[in-house]
Amino acid sequence: MAASETPWANYIGGQWIKGSGQSIVVNAPATGQAFDEIAGASESDVGAAVEAARRAFNTRALYDMRPHDRMLLLFRIAAEIRKLSDEIVPVLVKENGKSVGFAKDEVECTAQYFEYYGGIADKVHGKSIPLGSGYLDYTQLVPFGVSAQIVPWNFPLEIAARAIAPALACGNAVVVKSPELSPLAMCFLATACARAGLPAGYFNLITGYGKDAGEALVSHPGVDQVVFTGSVETGRKILRNAAEKIIPAVVELGGKSAGIVYADADTTSVASSAAIGIFAHAGQVCSAGSRLIVHESIHDEVVEKIVTWVKGQTMGPGEEDHFFTPLISAAQRDKAERFAMIALQAGATAATGGRRPDGLPGFYMTPTVLTGVTPAMEINKHEVFGPVLSVLKFSDREEALSIANGTEYGLASGVYTKDLSLAHWTADRLEAGTVFVNQWFAGGNEVPFGGFKRSGFGREKGVEAMANYCQVRNVAVRI
Repeated sequence: MAASETPWANYIGGQWIKGSGQSIVVNAPATGQAFDEIAGASESDVGAAVEAARRAFNTRALYDMRPHDRMLLLFRIAAEIRKLSDEIVPVLVKENGKSVGFAKDEVECTAQYFEYYGGIADKVHGKSIPLGSGYLDYTQLVPFGVSAQIVPWNFPLEIAARAIAPALACGNAVVVKSPELSPLAMCFLATACARAGLPAGYFNLITGYGKDAGEALVSHPGVDQVVFTGSVETGRKILRNAAEKIIPAVVELGGKSAGIVYADADTTSVASSAAIGIFAHAGQVCSAGSRLIVHESIHDEVVEKIVTWVKGQTMGPGEEDHFFTPLISAAQRDKAERFAMIALQAGATAATGGRRPDGLPGFYMTPTVLTGVTPAMEINKHEVFGPVLSVLKFSDREEALSIANGTEYGLASGVYTKDLSLAHWTADRLEAGTVFVNQWFAGGNEVPFGGFKRSGFGREKGVEAMANYCQVRNVAVRI
């Protein structure tokens, strides 16, 4: 299949469908200019996709497949994704704004999700329960049916794969809605699935606006389970829909993640780790370390080293592989700048950055480090989703914990110290689904990921994610 055979369209029941919805114009974040468009999906297209998924699921093709063969199928999808990498990367860079290196990493991570869950596919099984003489009792792990998945724009392929792969490994059929701000690269997933021999209808792609295609998908009566990553506001709507239909939902709703830096921490290592934790992909990462809570004795030294690290990087288009790349849209850039300005007006100080740069087209925001931030400031409470780091001081560990846990979010957190006893003491008290110790973004596809509090519930990644995509049936037999 040539690259030209991967069109920008919906993929329903094994066929590319233009759709009857409003087409989506795609902008390049590095220039701010439109460069392509993709077909949109209407409510009827969503219905067709759900029906295709239902038909596929009802064939029991994946469920009845020998687990070893299902494993090999997911491995083939991974291989096809890697073969498409040279085509995917430039599309992902242009539509998403990320660097070439980050785009390559995302494609590789996408393939690895299919390998990881392929490796689990032949190890999912029930158990026998002894009930005494005359009885046989056993459990089965049964797929839910049609899994509806709403994918965010920041890591569209990677976040899609972490839900699609375990869903298929358990035998479900999937309908995915691509993000309207970054929808093009998602089409390559359909190509990979087709080339790998996934039965038609088990993977369906809807390309449309959230208010049309997204709402129609999560509210469709034929959907058996929902997976969503995005804002708290949209997550609430999806959960209300799921509650109304009484179906399970997995939601990851963002964060305001904090790293605690104790007095004995290696300040050079902290500076590098914290900078990558907030400035990678322009801060557009759900688990970004947007707050750094530093012991007062080393506060100035840490800030100085972060600023030095920032000045050692370059800003520009992702095609040129700069570290500081644009935000996804003008609205996102304006939001980040507005939060920084409000913080400065409230008494914070910009150690570096604070506003958009001069002389660059596109949606850029200078990497910003704010000092003098207090727990009461808006910048400490709300998710910016941009390259803005808030630095706060503390004098004792109880104060540090109070600041770190003092928001409605609980997605990720961090601890920097050479004292492992103190690290474990702190990790045990942080209200977050993930705790990084001495390296932000430590971990991998193998570890569970999800939030406490309003950062959502349910776990993606790792073996734990498999529980989202199958339900337990007990079979009790009187012999």
